[in-house]
Amino acid sequence: MQTRLRLTPDHIAHVHRDIPDPGPMLLDGFRPAEAADYDAEIERLLATAPTPDDIWIFGYGSLIWNPCYPFTEQRTGLAHGWHRSFTLGWDYRFRGTRETPGLMLAIDRGGQCKGVVHRLAPETARQHLDVLIRREMSMVPTAFPGRWISVRTLDGPVWALTFAMNRRSPRYIGGLSPEATADVLATACGFRGSMADYLHATVLKLEELGIHDRYLWRLQGLVADRIEAGRLEARGDG
Repeated sequence: MQTRLRLTPDHIAHVHRDIPDPGPMLLDGFRPAEAADYDAEIERLLATAPTPDDIWIFGYGSLIWNPCYPFTEQRTGLAHGWHRSFTLGWDYRFRGTRETPGLMLAIDRGGQCKGVVHRLAPETARQHLDVLIRREMSMVPTAFPGRWISVRTLDGPVWALTFAMNRRSPRYIGGLSPEATADVLATACGFRGSMADYLHATVLKLEELGIHDRYLWRLQGLVADRIEAGRLEARGDG
């Protein structure tokens, strides 16, 4: 069995482009989130929290390797009824452009997902929830609203906040094959970096934590193949 990532920093460097921030790139029917939207979302989440004095965050993608908040405890955990998938489209700003749109990770219904839970300090939980919501909710209506899910850990179950895909959203991209998904991830790049970099960072951190995600592992190999094929074609060797 392959134990080393096919997707490497060399692949990532090949697709990276220095792109200035184009500002909000709104889809039809969406508007930029405002302070009142963030406040309302935080109030909703705190009002529905099963354990309001014990706030945990479930990370399944970039929050695993790039959390935007301090935490007092970290555990690996398993969320039943959800799976990790590139179904959040299309990103024309952060890791994609209009010419090469990005496709982001979300969790979707069905299966199971291993990830990480972070515990927030009670005295600063609201403050750091505000930071998190501002990061995850750039447009209204959000395509992946926050919700509380049960996550099993070795030290017992916890209720954790996560961001799950709304299949009714026009941003939901379902049914893509791994090959079609890899076609997108191998070319997309925005002002925050490439989708190849995002995928590499996620798989690498999961492996460091002892979490082997077969879906992402297959994708990183397919993305590496496509970047190499594109490099050969550009050189005229294909």
